[in-house]
Amino acid sequence: MTDTKEQKEAPRIDPKLKSRLILLICAILTFTVMNGTMFNVAIPDIAEHFGLMPSQVSWVMTGYILVFSIGSLMYGKLADIFPIKNLLTFGLTLFFIGATLGILAPNYPTLLAARIIQALGGATIPALAFIIPARFIPDERGRVFGIVSATVAFASGLGPIAGGLIGGFLSWRFLFLFSMLSIVAIPFLRKWIPDEERRHGVVDIPGAVFIAASVASLLVFITTGLWWAPLMFATSLILFIWRTLTAEHPFIEPSLLKDGRYTTTVATSFLGTSVLFGMIFIIPIMLRDLYDLNTLAIGLVLFPGAMAAGLIGQAGGRLVDRKGSVPVVKLAMILVGFGTVLISTFAGFHPVVVALCVLVTYLGFPLVQSSTANLLSSIVPEKQTGVGIGMFNLLNFMSAAIGSAVYGRILDLETASFLLNPFARTNDNIIYSNLFLSLTGIALIALTIFLFRFRAGATTAVQKG
Repeated sequence: MTDTKEQKEAPRIDPKLKSRLILLICAILTFTVMNGTMFNVAIPDIAEHFGLMPSQVSWVMTGYILVFSIGSLMYGKLADIFPIKNLLTFGLTLFFIGATLGILAPNYPTLLAARIIQALGGATIPALAFIIPARFIPDERGRVFGIVSATVAFASGLGPIAGGLIGGFLSWRFLFLFSMLSIVAIPFLRKWIPDEERRHGVVDIPGAVFIAASVASLLVFITTGLWWAPLMFATSLILFIWRTLTAEHPFIEPSLLKDGRYTTTVATSFLGTSVLFGMIFIIPIMLRDLYDLNTLAIGLVLFPGAMAAGLIGQAGGRLVDRKGSVPVVKLAMILVGFGTVLISTFAGFHPVVVALCVLVTYLGFPLVQSSTANLLSSIVPEKQTGVGIGMFNLLNFMSAAIGSAVYGRILDLETASFLLNPFARTNDNIIYSNLFLSLTGIALIALTIFLFRFRAGATTAVQKG
């Protein structure tokens, strides 16, 4: 009864402003996501400009992902206490400051600082983009989650193309100029997002430090292989668990982590997203290796899938509202698994064929995120929505970093002699065919875990959540 009362008293967005706000959130979310993927293609130019080794310049991406991932959890927790419009104002201001510093950076340390500041601010956008529908638009949250997830999918595919065009015709510095545009959104967000009072609650600073150190050291080890990182990860994780069990108001309530529905949904999203980002990571390398395509051509292979994901997002969200989250999660994982099987089978065929296979996999992207986010919003107590969805965002971003590192090291092997897919043709494509078949395996594991927890008849209460 308490949750119902709180939900009725929660502020609601003016219906006349709803569409405008959703459009604006998606616009700045596009800037934020593209800001991460655009710089992938600019790494060689930055290395040449400052005379850096690959291991040095890689921190332009690693540092951004590191801070962005941790920030998505921290802002989620803060959203349980502080008004969302204030957090967004703070974040977008930092994002603008980082972009301004980056475009003027005279040396590499300044450039790296600019990227870190950008990540500190930009992390507010995806963190709060999933919380806003859950808090302010509960009756249409499935549809809005679908639109937000589709935007992420679309922007991730558009980023490399935009980065290649801007960096190729102008300079890598102009990528920061693109990010600076987000500052224009602040006055509109402050006007359109409902006013909120500061909620009762405290942020467990030691707990936040311990979990941040755990995530940071894990990502550092995955991306760099530094020997001290696993030791720091184990120590920080033990301290976080101790703090969670002993603190009066821990950073993450143990009851949330003990909820099997919550952990299963987050794990399913983590595995499904790792498959999708694994595909996005492997495809460009495969297209360069097997077909010798340039950056723009690679982007064009990915673009139809990203566009299709963008178009299907709203329909997928409405399907969640109509049929419930659980059936859509199942459909999404089937699409992802089927798509990766197709890529495994047709790797080495004409790039148009590969693009069609990629499109099938991409269709699962907005469905995975919108359905799992909607399911979480019905499982997590209202007072813990921010940190609950924050964990969801954190693990999704980590899945991208982990997938890139793991698959990158597998590709370093360069050759494979045994073809796992009996329907694929034997050629130089063996290692890529095997990798995509392994992605299919991960999708099937995710589907199996999800079906075991949310089996038919066992989850009536959340079927429409």
